[in-house]
This record gives sequence, structure tokens and C-alpha cells, in this order.
Amino acid sequence: MFFVKKYSFEDKLIWDEFVSNSKNKHFFFFRRFMEYHSERFEDHSLMIYDEAKVLVALLPANISENEIISHQGLTFGGFLVKSSMKQSVMLSIFEATINYVKNLQLSSFIYKRIPYIYHILPSDEDLYALFINDFKLFRRDVSSSIILANQISYSKGRKWLVNKAKKSELEIVDESDISEFWELLASVLDAKHGVKPVHSEKEILSLSDLFPKNIKFHSVRKDGDCLAGCVLFVTENTVHTQYLFNTEVGREIGALDYLIDRLVKEIYTDFKYFDFGISNEQQGRYLNEGLIAQKEGFGARAVCHEFYKLDI
Repeated sequence: MFFVKKYSFEDKLIWDEFVSNSKNKHFFFFRRFMEYHSERFEDHSLMIYDEAKVLVALLPANISENEIISHQGLTFGGFLVKSSMKQSVMLSIFEATINYVKNLQLSSFIYKRIPYIYHILPSDEDLYALFINDFKLFRRDVSSSIILANQISYSKGRKWLVNKAKKSELEIVDESDISEFWELLASVLDAKHGVKPVHSEKEILSLSDLFPKNIKFHSVRKDGDCLAGCVLFVTENTVHTQYLFNTEVGREIGALDYLIDRLVKEIYTDFKYFDFGISNEQQGRYLNEGLIAQKEGFGARAVCHEFYKLDI
């Protein structure tokens, strides 16, 4: 018999300790990350205990429009489990959680799987349980990742730009004061895509203070001027480009291509994956072919983010 408990503030230390020891962890599952935008979501994260009252799984989640979602404020957020997890136990966890959701009289349960590139050990127990419980796949986003120990050659265009940039005496800088950096990032995103960064400068600074080993700011400079930059989310196995930008001068020189080349060839080679993020719109139905072509030009290949739904 498994018991499902809604997370409360008093559980913070227990929650964070479990995240630290899980086999599919990410730093944005720690409560201090999840709660930076807590006012935007009705948190309804779950803690699952076995018959011996041992905590066996966590589910970051929120409720919105009569649905429970894992988690709307995060890129993904399936069950977090330890290396001791067995398939039969996961089936019991799903059964208990589905019954819990039914008792809340919610209309559906949306499950956003953690992509395998964030698994420290094999963690597909939930995938089988989704199948057994008749969850329906309703969305896929395609991200693009490089296996850093087995990199595919760049396209001719990417090679040309990287070689061009290497002749321009560029410097890679780890940014600490990000005021100018963030202003340029916001300006480029607005000019090219008509969007703002998901995080405000204040939010990203606060998060980087909380997670200094996990959030990195790199720029390319020439004669002191910032030409391109990136914000990286760094986990145990994976380096993810949360933001990338290239100024007009940077595009002429190939500054962003130079930065990515240095990141994947020198700076982050001790990691397993380098992930560029998704290239989709319209709930995964539209592929931005120009955007994904840039990523594939560096040898990145498809990793899917999967979304499942069970109508209650």
C-alpha cells in the first residue's frame, strides 16, 4: 500500500535531500529553484511513501484549470527516484498517484518526462508505467544534443564561420557582472524574435547566487566589446544552453560559432551531453527548420521531450 502526500513547506529539507540522491535529478527540482516563481503557479507537488513509510518518489507538480501537471513552471518534471527503484514499485507509485488525482476530482494528469540525457542511471520505469496505465502521448518537442565524447563533424558552413572567427582575436569571458550582458541578450531576443528572456535579470542573478556551479554566463569579447554570449544550465551529465545571443557585429565575425566551438571542444568536454534546447512551436507541431539547422550544423542530433496525458 503506497501513500501520496502533498508537499508542504515543512517538507523542504526532506524533499531536497531526496533530490540530491535521485538518479534523474536536476538542480531545478530543488525547492529553492522551484519557488523563485511560486506566485505564478499553484504548487501541488507530491511525495510518495511505501507501506513502511519510506519516501520512494517525488513528483514536482502544480494544478491549473482542473489538471495536475508535472510541472508547468519547469521544462520537464516526472517522478524523481533513487537507484533502488524497481519496475513493480513504479507501477504501484503510478496506481497510488492516479487514485490520489481521482480523489481530487481533477479532469486530467499531464506528465512531462525527464529526457534521458538527464538520467544518471537508466530511469525508464516511468515510461513503462505510462504505457500500462494508458497515458496518451500528445506532444513531442525535439531538442538537439551533442555527445561530447563522440562528436559529429560540423557542417561546411559552421566550419567556415568558426575558422573565420579564430582569425579575429576573440576572447572568451566568464561574466560575473551581467548588467551589460543581460541588456544585450534582451535586446537581441526582442529584435530577432520579438520575445523577452523567460527570467528577469534579477531572477537569473538570484538563481545564480543559489546555484553558482550550475548557472554559467560566458561571452565573446573583442577589444572589450561583448559580441555574443550564452547562459548555461549545467547538471551532472549535461550542459544546456538556456540562452544564446549574437550581436550584428558578432554575426559578421562568427562570434557565437566561435563560442560554441570552444564550449564543446575545450571548456565542457568532461560532461556527457551538450544540449541546445528545442526548436519547436505550437505544442511541438511546428519545426523551426532554420533554428534546428544551426544546431545540427554543430553535429547535434535529436533528443525528444515527451508529454503524456491521462483523462480521469
